[in-house]
Amino acid sequence: MDLPQPEPGPGEVLVRLSAAGLNPVDWKLADGMFGDAVPAAFPLVLGSDGAGEVLAIGNGVRRFTVGDAVFGQFQRPEQGGGSYCELAVADESRLAHAARSVTYATSAGLPTAGMTAYNLVEETRVTEGTRVLLVGATGGVGTFVTQLAAGRGAEVIATARPAKAELMRTLGAAETVDHAAGPLADQVLAAHPDGVDVLIDMVGGPAEFRELTRTVRDGGTAVSLLGSADADELTDNNLRGFNFANRPSPQLLEILAGQVDAGRLTVLVGREVSLEEAPEALEASRSGRAQGKTVLAI
Repeated sequence: MDLPQPEPGPGEVLVRLSAAGLNPVDWKLADGMFGDAVPAAFPLVLGSDGAGEVLAIGNGVRRFTVGDAVFGQFQRPEQGGGSYCELAVADESRLAHAARSVTYATSAGLPTAGMTAYNLVEETRVTEGTRVLLVGATGGVGTFVTQLAAGRGAEVIATARPAKAELMRTLGAAETVDHAAGPLADQVLAAHPDGVDVLIDMVGGPAEFRELTRTVRDGGTAVSLLGSADADELTDNNLRGFNFANRPSPQLLEILAGQVDAGRLTVLVGREVSLEEAPEALEASRSGRAQGKTVLAI
């Protein structure tokens, strides 16, 4: 649909978008899964991630000027704004200068998944020699966690079907385990009887997460991205555990762009489609059919 051109207010930036990245949060917002916790104004433009060129700036903006290439997060449901559009407004604090070595489409696939992955690696204290079991490794967040953890010298055990095993090893995984080949915890413990230091589970419900904590050594860390961790239960089992909540920041976006420009981080864009194909692309994401990051070309 056609909407009036938005105007940047104080501390805001108007961006002519070239690409928007899809995330699971987009279809969850469309489905109303957040209820009253996330009030929305209609018509509601979906989409958090985007990249493009600064068209105008509001009063008080200091970090950007007209013509700058930027990327970041645009979703503001309470104001109806998002990134699935040609022109979007974002708070200055949600943007950073885009990586110089890649296209806007690549930059648009980075913000939410990249910041989630970086914070996960930080909060689980991954360092050289840490053994990490990464469940749901072939998704957008998982491919970033694999690279960032391996870059710190960690030993990453990534879940992956045989068709994706070589890709995950290319990204830095020390080994892969096929979750369809048998009970995952049994497979991991057979190969590593002493267990893993860190479990990062991005796909399992409470029962699946509890089963996987068997793989974590005494005093290790177990984290769920789906709210499946029971902190008290984990403490009783001498494990450090929590349900992850992301903390985005412009500084973190700048770090990620620098990693991309330095060749230390690869954004896997699995599919690039037109803006008009957004509904079908969202449905593919919702059903789990999407492979890699899906990006809308605007």
